[in-house]
Amino acid sequence: MINKYVLFVFIWINALSAMAQGNNAEAYTLHISKATQAIKLDGVLDESAWQTNEKASNFRLVFPNDTAESKWLTEVRVTFDENNLYIGGICHQRRADYTVQSLRRDFGSGTTDVLNVMLGPAKDGLNGFIFSVSPFNVQREGLIANGDNLALEWDNKWYSAVKSESDQWVVEMAIPFKTLRYTVSEVANTWELQFIRTKLKDFETGVWAPVPFQYRPTNLTFAGRLVWDTPPPKPGVNVSLIPYTIGGHTLDYLRDEKTLAVTEKKRAWTGNIGGDAKIAITSGLNLDLTLNPDFSQVEVDRQVANLSRFELFFPETRQFFLENRDLFAMFGFPSTRPFFSRRIGLAYNPVKEQNEKVPILAGARLSGKITDNLRVGLLSMQTGRRDWDSTSVLPSSNFTVATVQQKIFNRSTISAVFVNKQQSLEALTTQQRKDWQPWNRVAGLEYNLYSKDNRWEGEWYYHRSLSPDPKQQGATMAGFLGYQDRNFNARMGYNRIDSTYTADAGFVPRPGVQSLFPGIGYSFYPKNGWAAKHITQYNTGVEGDLTFGLNGQETDRNISMYAGAGFKDQTFINISWGNEYVYLFEPFDPTNLYEEDTQPLPVGGYNNWGMSTEFASGTSDDWQGEVQVNAGSFYKGDIVRVQGRVAYRMQPIGLFSLLFSYNRIRQPEPYPSANLWLIGPRAELSFRRDLFCSAFVQYNTQANNFNINARLQWRFAPASDMFLVYTDNSYAAPIDNTPVKFHAPKNKAIVLKVVYWLNL
Repeated sequence: MINKYVLFVFIWINALSAMAQGNNAEAYTLHISKATQAIKLDGVLDESAWQTNEKASNFRLVFPNDTAESKWLTEVRVTFDENNLYIGGICHQRRADYTVQSLRRDFGSGTTDVLNVMLGPAKDGLNGFIFSVSPFNVQREGLIANGDNLALEWDNKWYSAVKSESDQWVVEMAIPFKTLRYTVSEVANTWELQFIRTKLKDFETGVWAPVPFQYRPTNLTFAGRLVWDTPPPKPGVNVSLIPYTIGGHTLDYLRDEKTLAVTEKKRAWTGNIGGDAKIAITSGLNLDLTLNPDFSQVEVDRQVANLSRFELFFPETRQFFLENRDLFAMFGFPSTRPFFSRRIGLAYNPVKEQNEKVPILAGARLSGKITDNLRVGLLSMQTGRRDWDSTSVLPSSNFTVATVQQKIFNRSTISAVFVNKQQSLEALTTQQRKDWQPWNRVAGLEYNLYSKDNRWEGEWYYHRSLSPDPKQQGATMAGFLGYQDRNFNARMGYNRIDSTYTADAGFVPRPGVQSLFPGIGYSFYPKNGWAAKHITQYNTGVEGDLTFGLNGQETDRNISMYAGAGFKDQTFINISWGNEYVYLFEPFDPTNLYEEDTQPLPVGGYNNWGMSTEFASGTSDDWQGEVQVNAGSFYKGDIVRVQGRVAYRMQPIGLFSLLFSYNRIRQPEPYPSANLWLIGPRAELSFRRDLFCSAFVQYNTQANNFNINARLQWRFAPASDMFLVYTDNSYAAPIDNTPVKFHAPKNKAIVLKVVYWLNL
């Protein structure tokens, strides 16, 4: 139960922040009226609507400072008809100065000259859409959640055209109202609206409605308002069918468990059909259905060296789980998510000791707005059974998540979540079902604070796990409050996880602990001399992560002091010095190799000191990169860690990059030492705006795996693609008893997939 004094603090902070300055709604408004003639999407703004409607101009900088107007003129107008919202923009820039990463869509932030349009139909300062176009008419679209978090994996139908001239480029966008989610009022209709222009040469980012330097330009808090002189049309029937067909060939090299000699080459031809459907229940509420989904076109995860005792977190990239994902995936803290969508369709095979795909039979997701202040989410997915061997079986399961979120005060929310994982154990033998429970459930309440001026951010939650097994019934609770202004930032968080708290459908790598997350920092800005011409800001501060057992015993401590500087060309440098303490409750090999000729470190406490240096270049130049070097004591020995990336942009063909990680671990005998290498060359090529190719290689000595993932994508129609994907896994280290000792093969696969988006 929330203490009445704590509740009073919540109300006081929200009331105080509601009076704070920082919202641009009244000062920056743009009226939109209906076009009286058809808009031809050709990059020529010659229709009457572009001449008579209001324009957004006089963009102000966010980077490298927020005290001046952009010297590169940008003018944007908006209009609409019964089917589309239209945006027309004029971006003054010399053609010779264009900078683009490639012709491939969905480019990353800060990599390409771009005009962005942000829309927040809900006017909650938290959720919205972003549509982006480059001077080469390369598109990008994404979702905005929690105020400024972008999800660029979202994909949908919209259209654009660009006309390039010697001193400017002109863009026209047509965004179908069916692509958006919004409610219509007969009295007053206003949306949040922001235009963001990024120009990489002499790097600068400018916005229509001013955003303070310390915040992201995509922050909806500072958006202006789009005022509809006449209401936007109510979307009619909005149904999209997205069928797919797939075929492929796999080759598995089955090996003897001890000698690793090949015992069988198992070939298989595969084929399947399935698809998705998107049905607009209302203009703000959407139903997504999927039948026999396949995610083979999704790129493999970027591997990282794991020197910890716990499971690593990898982000979700599958399209079905992304829209409104904050309604499902963002409950709890990063280490206590009650629902983690990667638990669906992916599982650890204890026989092969690797993650494998699990068939998803069907699923449904209902998500969106009931009103401007009330959002709901309901997800249900059914997976099939997998038999790892005669005694180890993964039962078929149903994953169900139900959430409701009510906006309160100005931008804050109160939410409830219920997660249920139901497993079908009836067909399993007694031995097969010994490690499984028929169901696991988590129920919880959360309060998220987002102040009007964006200075205060907080989260408080209580979650409870339920299970037939009393040993899996427990709770987790946490609280966090952070403050940030132009110069000063501070935060404090507390998290407690019972040893019996169990979230089978979530991500909880470490139960039975309580943690503190303090931090304080200060930023200042040079005003004179050389520094003022080249440096945007200096940063310094102290941060920590302190973990204790439920009995109060310290188990982990990580405290560091840092100082850094950011430059006007986006270059960033940082130096930190810190202390790390770890208490091992059981023997542990920090290399995670557990080789026969070594012994794991014994139980006990280990206190270590170290330094870290980090450098990251900007994206203005063709050559780019970042590197981080850590050195210090490590358990009983020492460690040197070097990791980073080097990249070359070959405009407009694509990007060639090399990811690297090296860990030199030295422990006194008989404890483990190792040289762990992870090297990942990558090529991202675009032959045309509709034809892309990517190839990704990962050489990982810790996992003893050499992986190749290559993908050819042809976008033959809007939101419709053909994919040709090749994957190859082999051993990174030479092995005996095989004709091919170097890169001895594990498995290979080639897949052809066709996806078509059909609007009814």
